[in-house]
Amino acid sequence: MTASESKEQWREETLEPLRRRFPERSGSFSTSSDLDVETVYTAEDLGGFDYAEKLGYPGEYPYTRGVQPNMYRGRLWTMRQYAGLASPEESNRRYRYLLEQGQTGLSVAFDLPTQTGYDSDHPMARGEVGRVGVPISSLADMEVLFSGIPLDRVSTSMTINATASILLALYIAVGKKQGAPPDSLNGTLQNDILKEYIARGTYIYPPGPSMRLVRDVFQYCSRSVPRWNTISISGYHMSEAGASAVQELAFTFANAIAYVQSAVDAGLDVDRIGGRLSFFFVAQSNLFEEAAKFRAARRMWARIMRERFGAEVPRSWMLRFHTQTAGVTLTAQQPDNNVIRTTVQALAAVLGGTQSLHVNSRDEALGLPTEEAVRLSLRTQQILAHESGVAETVDPLAGSYYVESLTDRLEEEAFRHIERIDELGGAVAALEDGYQVREIHESAYRHQQAVEREERIVVGVNRYRESAPPIEKAQSIESEETQAQLRRLARVRAERDGGQVEAALARLEQAARGSENTVPAILDCVEAYATVGEIADVFRGVFGEQRELTPF
Repeated sequence: MTASESKEQWREETLEPLRRRFPERSGSFSTSSDLDVETVYTAEDLGGFDYAEKLGYPGEYPYTRGVQPNMYRGRLWTMRQYAGLASPEESNRRYRYLLEQGQTGLSVAFDLPTQTGYDSDHPMARGEVGRVGVPISSLADMEVLFSGIPLDRVSTSMTINATASILLALYIAVGKKQGAPPDSLNGTLQNDILKEYIARGTYIYPPGPSMRLVRDVFQYCSRSVPRWNTISISGYHMSEAGASAVQELAFTFANAIAYVQSAVDAGLDVDRIGGRLSFFFVAQSNLFEEAAKFRAARRMWARIMRERFGAEVPRSWMLRFHTQTAGVTLTAQQPDNNVIRTTVQALAAVLGGTQSLHVNSRDEALGLPTEEAVRLSLRTQQILAHESGVAETVDPLAGSYYVESLTDRLEEEAFRHIERIDELGGAVAALEDGYQVREIHESAYRHQQAVEREERIVVGVNRYRESAPPIEKAQSIESEETQAQLRRLARVRAERDGGQVEAALARLEQAARGSENTVPAILDCVEAYATVGEIADVFRGVFGEQRELTPF
C-alpha cells in the first residue's frame, strides 16, 4: 500500500467516524491567508521531499532555519520597546527607565507632525504635538531626547519615513556632539516610503523624489555610517491595514525589490548595500502560520538577492528582521486578554527566528501605554528568553509536517503576487494602479465579515463578552509638556544664527534641484539649527506634495 493509499484509508476508517461524532469542530479551517488547514499532516503533504536534505543547517543558504548557525544560543534577540511620548524630556525618561529594566535597544516613535515634516508650532501640528510619539523640531530637541544615552554604545531604531534623512542627520549631529563619530553609530532607519503610499499615509512628496531621498541615505551611509541599517522594509503596517500573511510577504518583498533595483540603477553595488537592508514584520496570533511566515521570508529573500540581483556576498542574502506584535489585535474590551495575545505573538516571532522584538502593551487600545504596561511587555520577552526554553535550540519547529507545508505554501503564494506586481511594472507602478491597496482592502473586508459572522472568534468582542468592561487609567499628555516644547522651539529660532540657517537651506535647495546627494546638505542645515519643517519645506518647494492615491 502506498503512503497516499494509507492516508486515505486512515481518513475513511478512523477520521470520518470521529467527524460524524463531533460535528461542531469538523468543519473546514483556514489560516489568516485563507490557506486550508488539514486535520492531520503527514510526510505525503511535503511532496515526497527528503526534508533533512532540503532544509540543511542554520546559517546556510537559503537560511530557512536561520541566518546564524547558533541563533539564540549565541545571543538573544534585541529587546526593543517602541516608545516616544509627550516631549523629548518625557521620552528620554522613558528610554532610560527601559534601559534600566533590561531593554537592549532603543526604538523611537515620533509624533505625526515630525513624521510629516511640520514643526511643533505649525498650525497643522495643533492638537498632535507629542500625542503618538516624541516631537522633534530641531537639534535642540534631539539633544534632550538622547541626553545621558551614549549613542556609540546603544543600538537605536527610528520609525520615520518621509523625513527619514532629516532625522538621520539629527542623530548623526547628536552623536558628533557626544564625541561619537558617524562610523561608530549603530541602528536602523525605517526609511520605507513605499508602504506609506500603500498602507499608512505619512508621505509628503511624490514617489519619484521620495525614492531619491531613500537612495541618498543608502549611498551616504555606505560611505560614512557603515554600521547603520539604511532601511527597514516594513510589512507590519500593511498587515495592520488588513493584509494577510501571504500579502505581507509579497508586498514587502516587492517594495524591497524596487528599492534595490533603484539603487542598482543609480550605480550602487548590490553587495555594498545588501548587507545593510533590514525588514520589519508583524507577529499575528496564528502561531504556526506566523512562525512559518518568518521561515519562508528568509528563504524568499535569499533567493531574490542571489538569483534576481546576482548578489555574491552571503551577508547580502541574509534576511535580518525586527518583529512587533500585532497592535490591531488589541482590544479595549477585557484588556487583560491582550497580555495573552501578545505572548502568543511574541512566541511566534521567537520560534520563527526574529533578531529583534517589540511586544505591545496591554492598554494600547485605550491610549499610549503606561509605564507599568510597558514594563510587563518587556518582562514578557524576558520570560520567553530565560524561562520558556524556546531559545535553547535553533528552529525548534523544523521538520514539522504542518509547519514545513505552511512554509512552502506561503512562499509559493507570495511569489505569485510578486509575479503579478512584476507584470504591472514593479511596486511603484502597481501602487499607482492601486493593486496592493485593493488587495489589502479586500482581505480586511473578508476578515471583518468573518468576525461579524463569528466564523473567526475574537475573545471578549464577538464571543465571551462582558457587559461592563473595567475602566482603565490611560496615559495622558499634559498641556505643559506641549508648551515647553513650543518654548524651546521659539528659543532656538531666536538664538540661532539666522544667516547661517538661510545659507544652509539655500545649499540644500541647490542640491535638491541638482543630482548630488542631499544628506550632507541636510546635515549642514540641522547643525545650524534649521528645523525639520524648514528643511521639509525646501523639499516641498522643489518636489511638490503627493496627493492621496485612490485605488478604486
